Amino acid sequence: MSKTFSQNKINRNPLIISIIVLLIGAYYLSGSVSGTQASLLIVGGLLGVSLYFASFGFTYAWRVFISDRRSGGLRAQMIMLALGVILFFPFLSQGTIFGKAVVGNVEAISLSVVVGAFLFGIGMQLGGGCGSGTLFTVGGGNTRMIITLLFFIVGSVIGAYTFSTWSAWPAFAPYSEIQNWGLWPALITNLIVFTLIYFITSALEKRKHGKIQPISHTENNQQSLIYGPWPLVWGAIALVLLNFATLALAGKPWGVTSAFAIWGAKILYLNGIDTTQWAYFAKHPNVITDSVFKNVTSVMDFGIILGAVIAASAAGKFAPVWRLSSNAILTAIIGGLLLGFGARLAFGCNIGAYFSGIISGSVHAWLWLVCAFIGSSVGVYLRPLFELPVEKRS
Repeated sequence: MSKTFSQNKINRNPLIISIIVLLIGAYYLSGSVSGTQASLLIVGGLLGVSLYFASFGFTYAWRVFISDRRSGGLRAQMIMLALGVILFFPFLSQGTIFGKAVVGNVEAISLSVVVGAFLFGIGMQLGGGCGSGTLFTVGGGNTRMIITLLFFIVGSVIGAYTFSTWSAWPAFAPYSEIQNWGLWPALITNLIVFTLIYFITSALEKRKHGKIQPISHTENNQQSLIYGPWPLVWGAIALVLLNFATLALAGKPWGVTSAFAIWGAKILYLNGIDTTQWAYFAKHPNVITDSVFKNVTSVMDFGIILGAVIAASAAGKFAPVWRLSSNAILTAIIGGLLLGFGARLAFGCNIGAYFSGIISGSVHAWLWLVCAFIGSSVGVYLRPLFELPVEKRS
C-alpha cells in the first residue's frame, strides 16, 4: 500500500454501495439479457477504475501540451495506440477472434467528421471532459461534470435529429488501412507514426522544460494498484486490454457517446415524441423501444461510472461539492452541447472515433484527431474568457 492512500481514508459507504450495485447489476444482466452483457458491465467497471486511478483524461493531456508543451498524456496515448494496433490489427484482418466475428470502427471520411471533431475539441476544453472523461469524473464525484453530461446528452439528441442534414454533406467512402494496404504495411505505418509523435512531443517538452514528465511511474513514485494513483503507462495498458476484451465480447471495439443519443431519444419517446421515426435510428429503431440494458454501449457507460465511484472511494477522494459558480455552469452547458453534437457528426468521440477508430485502421480516425486537436487549441484559447484556468507549469 502506498503512503499516499491508506485504509482510514477510504470512503467506505460509497465504496460498498457502488460495488454492491455493480455486482447486482451483473447478476441481473446475466439472467435478463446475457452473460456477455453482464461481463461487459464488469469490463466497464474496470475501465472506470483504470481511467480514474490513472487520471487518463484526453482533455487535460491535450490542454497541457497546447499551453505548456507537457507531453506525458500524449506519449501515453501513443503507447496505448501502438499496443492497440499490435493487438487489434491481426484479429480485424482475419475478421474473427476466438471464432467470433468482429468488426472495427471504420467510418466515412466526411465533412461532418471535420466539423464534428472540431466542435468536439472546443467542447472538451470548455466542458472539462471528453467522452470517457465525462463519465469517470461524474463517477469520481465532480458535480460540474453532471451538468456537462446532461447537456452532452442534449447535444447528442440534436445531432441525431439533424442526421438527415449532415449525413448528406460531402464524404468519401470508409477507408480501412488493413483491407486496402494489408496487415503488415498498415501495422508498420501506424507504429512509425506513433513513434514519431512520441519523440517529437518529447523533444518539444524537453526543449521548454529541460526534462520530460515520467509516465512509467507517478511523480512522487507512490503508486498503488489497489488505492491509486496509477502511472499513465498502467492506464494505457489497462485501456488497451479492456478494449480488446470489449472486442472479444461485443464483436466491436469500445465506444461511449452513441449511448447518449439513445438515452435522450428514449426520454423523448416516453414523453410522446416518436424518435423511432428519425433517420438516425431508422436502421435500429429497437434501440429506442428495447430496454437500455440490452444496449452494449449504455451498459458499459453505466459500468464506467460505477467503476469510477469505486476508485474514487478507494482513494478517499469521493466528496462531491454542490456549490458551483455561474461560469462553471455556463461552460458546462456550452461544452456539453458541443461535445454531444460534435460526437454525432464525427461518428464518435475520443474513444469511438479516435482510440477505437485508429486501432481499427480507419483513416477517418486520423482526420478526427487532427480536427479535434485544432478545436482543442481554440478551446484552450477560449478558456480564460470564461475564467477557466489554463495550466502552465515551471
